[in-house]
Order: sequence, then C-alpha cells, then structure tokens
Amino acid sequence: MAKKKILSVDDSASVRQMVTFALENAGYEVVTAVDGRDAMERLKATPVDLIITDLNMPNLDGIELVRQVRAMPRFKFVPIVLLTTESEETRKQEGRAAGATGWIVKPFKQDQLLAVVKRVLG
Repeated sequence: MAKKKILSVDDSASVRQMVTFALENAGYEVVTAVDGRDAMERLKATPVDLIITDLNMPNLDGIELVRQVRAMPRFKFVPIVLLTTESEETRKQEGRAAGATGWIVKPFKQDQLLAVVKRVLG
C-alpha cells in the first residue's frame, strides 16, 4: 500500500521539522512548503492526501491558501488542517468558512497531531 502523502506548510523551519519528524516516524510521506505561495507551487506538481498549514505566513496566509486549494477541483475534498498559535473562535470560524477540515493549536503534542491526521485521513 502506498504511503499517504502530507503537505506541511509553515514559515517556521523548526515547526516544519517537528511535523515532518512526527509524520515520517508514523509512516507518512511528507512534502514541505515555506508559505502558501510555495505550497500552491508544490500542489501543481504533487498530489497529496492531506495539507497541514500554518495560519500566519508571509506571501499567502493559511486562510487564503485554504480558499485557493478548495478552488482547485482535484483538491476539493483533500482534508486541510490549520496548525497555528491562533485559538480565537472567530479565526476558527473563518478557517471553516474557507474550507478547513480541522484546527490544531500550537504548541502541539506529537500524539495529538497524529490522532488528528488519522481521523481526517480515515
């Protein structure tokens, strides 16, 4: 069975490393992007099973990334989880309205991340 491929989008190198480490150790393949614009470029060439993205990033933030990904027919139903320091309900509603599947608040625990990933990937 092919490994599930996950795109991790965060402008923080340390967060990308932590997410990649946790997911690869759990048997997933991970592709990384440094911001939303980079993520959109990677998605043109790489189909993924899940996107985990930060909210506050330069060039293209997480909410706008979700909107743009949802506008692409082949990614219409791909789960998108926001991984962010933001925890306000209004921001969560904004994320859901844009098409986000879930929300994890940083700092996160590795098992919390993996539980969410397993749940959204089915």
